[in-house]
Amino acid sequence: MTRDLIRRNGPLFLPVGDQHRERLWQPAVDVHRTAFGWLVKAELAGVRPEDVRLTVAGSRLTLRGTRRDVFTEATASCYRLEIAYSEFERTVEFPVDVEQASIRIDCRDGLLLIRIEREDPR
Repeated sequence: MTRDLIRRNGPLFLPVGDQHRERLWQPAVDVHRTAFGWLVKAELAGVRPEDVRLTVAGSRLTLRGTRRDVFTEATASCYRLEIAYSEFERTVEFPVDVEQASIRIDCRDGLLLIRIEREDPR
């Protein structure tokens, strides 16, 4: 019956265990094929590099982390909140195995740049 309420009424009636999953946001990503592998650009404005974890397993690259609201003032009251300040997760699936590839990471202007280079690009 609980699942029927969720389907009919939306996320307002989520069971307690499902609320955490709904708060995860997924950053936008661009994936480019390059001459030597791949370039993944993830939009992570406001996320500190030390708050990002990157894992690679087979053909999957997963970004996990947290965006924290560190710019609020103690005397401010909320008028409108549209930016997600919580945990995020995003998985990118490649058509080839990238687990043994060389990975370089750079942060620029709110973007996380992930260069995945293989010795034998396909």
